[in-house]
Amino acid sequence: MTHGGVADGAQAVGGESRVPLYSAEFAADPHRIYRELRARFGSLAPVELAPGVPATLVIGYRTALRILNDPEHFPADPRVWQRTAPPDSPVMPMLEWRPNALRSSGSDHRRYRTVNVAALDAVDPHALHATVERVAIPLINAFCADGSADLVSQYAFPLAFHMVNALLGCPPVIGQRIAAGQAAIWEGVDAEAGNQMITSAVLELVVLKRAQPGDDVVSRLVAHPAELTDEEMIHQIVTLYGAGIEPEQNLIVNTLRLMLTDPRFAGNLLGGSLSTRGALDEVLFTDPPGANYCVSYPRHPILVDGVWLPAHQPVVVSMAACNNDPAVGAREFTDNRAHLAWSVGPHACPARSPAYLIAQDAIDQLLDALPELRLAVADAELIWRPGPFHRALSALPVVFPPTLPMHVNWGEHQ
Repeated sequence: MTHGGVADGAQAVGGESRVPLYSAEFAADPHRIYRELRARFGSLAPVELAPGVPATLVIGYRTALRILNDPEHFPADPRVWQRTAPPDSPVMPMLEWRPNALRSSGSDHRRYRTVNVAALDAVDPHALHATVERVAIPLINAFCADGSADLVSQYAFPLAFHMVNALLGCPPVIGQRIAAGQAAIWEGVDAEAGNQMITSAVLELVVLKRAQPGDDVVSRLVAHPAELTDEEMIHQIVTLYGAGIEPEQNLIVNTLRLMLTDPRFAGNLLGGSLSTRGALDEVLFTDPPGANYCVSYPRHPILVDGVWLPAHQPVVVSMAACNNDPAVGAREFTDNRAHLAWSVGPHACPARSPAYLIAQDAIDQLLDALPELRLAVADAELIWRPGPFHRALSALPVVFPPTLPMHVNWGEHQ
């Protein structure tokens, strides 16, 4: 695909005014913005992640595959970019260099990823299922007699938070400080203070696990032959919290919204023609919770689809736009799970299986307990939180016939 503007048919991506991805207008209807960007720019669009933070947004599916599978030309290490980027930008904690797999290249990336994959692959799916049940039922019991709830603040967020703590073996008192810091980073409000809060709390967790290891992800990170330092441990764990709370919460909420509003599910959830798994796959395809991420920084100026991408400037893959790229007929292939929601290539999400299982079980637990759940407001009245990276509702208010709390003998569920 070529773009006019200079004699040889190529142009610089910054040649036009940039579209802000942090505006309320973008949050309200990002798919309209993606369509407009595609019509104007093709597969690569000039955007702004925050005031003074320009980037290129990849909105073509095949172009994204090329970039995600080419870490040599598109490394994830942002340190050169960071030298001239605004240090106080609200998006800096999401983009800045850390000694972890997400922000490293080459041998460093391989080392960090090997440790993370080993720690996550040892998660027992049967134990995870039981843990979701133990977390979900008390949350549901806390509101089931009320006849109404907000499924973001009363269910999806606390469930994702407790599940990450359980997987990592993190005591709740430390986990609360990590969650508060993580929320500040994702919202971009006092992000640096959030960063500092997380760092101190996570270091406390690392010291605890070095002294008292258990059957959990952090203990496995500590015990790995790679012998990560305390600083490296902190950054692996920060990444796991970042990936495990906000995106997981949004996956659960966005899937519940689909099931409550789409005629294929809505009306009678128990008699719906499509399963929770089908709804999850559709959300991951059409409206993924991590809408725009997978950031890389080209080593040199590089020509892609007729556009010169500048060296050391953020290239952000829009999983949401690429999955819905009409050039590949994405909507026709929902069942094959060929979406980019977990990314692909060397930086693909290593926690895909547990993340998927947690979301599916969380939704099933809720709908089994409250099968007559329905939205308390019209779908059009739901408010999406602004932010360049996520697809996130501020609230998902629901109503249902009040129900007695469930009584469970946990001893029968081991």
